[in-house]
Amino acid sequence: MTTFKDRSEVFAELGTKLTIAEIFESLIEGPMPVRFTAYDGSSTGPANSEFGLEIVNPRGVNYVANAPGDLGMARAYISGDMRIHGAHPGDPYELLKAMASMKFRRPTAMQLVVIARSLGWELLKPVAPPPQETLPRWRRIALEGLRHSKTRDAEAIHHHYDVSNTFYEYVLGESMTYTCAVYGDEAWNLEQAQENKYRLVFDKLNLKVGDRLLDIGCGWGGMVRYAAKRGVRVIGATLSAEQAEWAQARITAEGLSGLAEVRHSDYRDIAEDSFDAVSSIGLTEHIGVHNYPAYFEFIQSKLRDGGLFLNHCITRPDNKHTSRAGDFIDRYVFPDGELTGSGRIISEIQNVGLEVLHEENLRRHYALTLAEWCDNLVKNWDAAVEEVGEGTAKVWGLYMAGCQLGFERGVVQLHQVLGVKNGPDQAWTVPLRPWWQP
Repeated sequence: MTTFKDRSEVFAELGTKLTIAEIFESLIEGPMPVRFTAYDGSSTGPANSEFGLEIVNPRGVNYVANAPGDLGMARAYISGDMRIHGAHPGDPYELLKAMASMKFRRPTAMQLVVIARSLGWELLKPVAPPPQETLPRWRRIALEGLRHSKTRDAEAIHHHYDVSNTFYEYVLGESMTYTCAVYGDEAWNLEQAQENKYRLVFDKLNLKVGDRLLDIGCGWGGMVRYAAKRGVRVIGATLSAEQAEWAQARITAEGLSGLAEVRHSDYRDIAEDSFDAVSSIGLTEHIGVHNYPAYFEFIQSKLRDGGLFLNHCITRPDNKHTSRAGDFIDRYVFPDGELTGSGRIISEIQNVGLEVLHEENLRRHYALTLAEWCDNLVKNWDAAVEEVGEGTAKVWGLYMAGCQLGFERGVVQLHQVLGVKNGPDQAWTVPLRPWWQP
């Protein structure tokens, strides 16, 4: 069977030109799983496919050819140079599922010659990416400093969370909660499941009236307000100015100012200590694995003896290596994001002298949560596009649908880890058995 590499060598000698569909075929391994069409009239892939990709102009080819893989495809799609068929841009889950087996490869030097001859050398000169894309890692180091410095963390959070509170309301719904919900069963709606998540965290932390809670990475203050409504005194911290403003306004509107406060602050700048409990819901993904010792030491320093903490974060399914986000996630969604396995997290917790009491995996729950966020985006698509622009709305649909698929396939997981700060005598200060309902 003749491979593309064989053909490209022959074509290079003969001066033969390829169609765009043939070029696209050359960049993937195996058969094309969905229909592909291009502005030159060429096509490939199953003719009866429910889903399709359409390159509508030369810039779309440029993006894909210069960055074969998720980054180049994302650039072409977000910029409008590639259209999708058979799926809504707010929820392209089924399309991504159909494309899950598709793998890209970088062209050889000979293939590049053929591609350049077919398209014209001018067409392959790199062009600026869509405005939603942040700088590559090496440029961020030059301009913002080392990963996970306070300055660079603040910029990363700003890139993701300071999009628009109104946009987040469209996607997240009434709870304004941007972390995995906890479902009693799959028939529950998103609001029920998010309320249940806060209930679960509250109960695991064994909180009661008069206790003091520190919620680091508090987002729009969902956990802060849940606990304050039950008589707990709470400080929340977020690096997002828009989140802090929204949360403080809601705290005031709900009459919780005497108990709750959300600060626009790096969690490392919280001066208070001796808290009865610390919650960290969706922060660990942002701090960097090499910062885990300092992060858990910080948590330990903020707890009184006998105090409880809960860490809720996305993890990898193994502990073999630290995993930075892929190019699309790093450039468009979570700059500097890093994931590792729950075993590494538990080890780091233990290494600073905290005792782990319980952990559980909520992977399926996050897939359900993401499906509902995508559904919200579809329902509010026109308003969301008007608020942030079509390109940004596409980023969110692509990211959330891709993450849903990732959680379903076990590429990523979601773990809650509960621990305690023992006193000098290591006395057991909690009930003998779990005291909360699942």
